[in-house]
Amino acid sequence: MSERLKGKVCLITGAGSGMGRVAAQVFAGEGASIVAVDLRGQQAEETAQLIIKTGGRGIAVQADVSSDTDAQKMVAAAVKAFGKLDVLYNNAGIFPEKDHSVLDTDSEVWDQVYRVNLKGVYLGCKYGIPQIVKGGGGSVINIASFVALVGCTVPQDAYTASKGAVIALTKSLAVQFGPKGVRSNAICPGPIETPLLTEWLFKEPAEKAKRLNRIPMGRFGKPEDVVYLALYLASPESSWTNGAVMVVDGGITSNYF
Repeated sequence: MSERLKGKVCLITGAGSGMGRVAAQVFAGEGASIVAVDLRGQQAEETAQLIIKTGGRGIAVQADVSSDTDAQKMVAAAVKAFGKLDVLYNNAGIFPEKDHSVLDTDSEVWDQVYRVNLKGVYLGCKYGIPQIVKGGGGSVINIASFVALVGCTVPQDAYTASKGAVIALTKSLAVQFGPKGVRSNAICPGPIETPLLTEWLFKEPAEKAKRLNRIPMGRFGKPEDVVYLALYLASPESSWTNGAVMVVDGGITSNYF
């Protein structure tokens, strides 16, 4: 078994389920110590216990990524438990059903999406990057989305705009902190089979079929499809990958019809 992340300390937000939990397990299997962060403390603890039961090192932190106090707390917990921080994986995000066009999306929904999807990344970086710099460098991985790169006839405008902002922020981070040894990159997944997607989309066969028709690979993505790219970005193998926007979407953004 390889240990591509041996000795690394990785903080993963949204680690209580879906892509975040898979990332925590995969990274732990590659030798990393994991700080599993989630708004739902019990689910974060379940993730940490799954890691520990397989011989890995992990702790759980209940935190709201949009809270300044909680963001400080989660980074402090990582340093207290493991002595440093090498990888910040900003995975937490929301995708409310009430997020539609700008014409019919309530301001409250818009603000909620921005608090989690963008402010959460900002706060994670605000407190996480100084620790990564202090430790001699490392990696920031921000989860954006393919919808930030193309328009959509079935809009989710708050989500789309927030993820576009994540890409722009990632570019700025890459330039600011690259000289200090911190690589910052964004991943743009297509539709991934996680609770965030399946809770609503898979209940509607017509909506599911509409989206599948756009995917040349003929299927939705699996969490692992994104996580293994994140593993590359977390590992020393990506030592010259900085400011990249990497699309993992089964070919959606290449599909004209």
